[in-house]
Amino acid sequence: MVRIRVLVVDDHRIFAESLAAALAAEPDVDVSAAGSGPAALRCLERAVAEGRRFDVLLVDADLGPAAGGVPAQREAGAAGQSPHAPDGIALVAGVRAAHPAVRTVVLAERDDPRRAAFALQAGASGWVAKDCSLSRLLAVVRGVLREETHLPPALLTGVLRELTAARKHRSDGERLVESLTPREHEVLRCMVAGLGRKDVAARLFLSPHTVRTHMQNVLGKLGVHSTLAAVALARRAGVRPADLAGDVVERSGQLA
Repeated sequence: MVRIRVLVVDDHRIFAESLAAALAAEPDVDVSAAGSGPAALRCLERAVAEGRRFDVLLVDADLGPAAGGVPAQREAGAAGQSPHAPDGIALVAGVRAAHPAVRTVVLAERDDPRRAAFALQAGASGWVAKDCSLSRLLAVVRGVLREETHLPPALLTGVLRELTAARKHRSDGERLVESLTPREHEVLRCMVAGLGRKDVAARLFLSPHTVRTHMQNVLGKLGVHSTLAAVALARRAGVRPADLAGDVVERSGQLA
């Protein structure tokens, strides 16, 4: 019998323990529980080290702060989501990046198309109500392992609408980014990496005055009025940050 390894992640201890006990009664399910995002990540890493990887995470949508061990805003930005994505969904994004083979299902107390869309964008394979039946939850767990995506039928239309709107924003942002010159694009990538004007100047071997001009041009072409807004638009458009670590290695090699 192929066994399914499930990790329940919920900061409500009684709920987590009750759900874990119900799942453990299934003959083909091994289950563990974690009370926070950092604890869940430690469980995942420990399982990998011991050669017994988890297959599915069941994650509370309203998990407590710093669910993924990093600020939720950073994870949300990395996934192209709203900067106000719930911490449980931030954990989904973190797990997707560090353990791509693990499937995640978000457990929610209420249906919310926008948050469900965030979860799918972050890499979740399903969204189910916390009060759903055990048979329904097991069907979702087994389904996501077959590469299925599970959503309540009542949420489907709203989620599709949210995903379509997100795609439109991304497409509009992509067109604006394409209007930048190669040098302006380099400057924008540095901005996405969090570099200030002086650091950008040092990296690109330009004067601070020239970088300031490029930054002003970037803001103008993107139609925004601040660096934060430019960075948010760039992330939605899929602009990757400048590889600062790689740059250090490359320069070290040149100096050698």
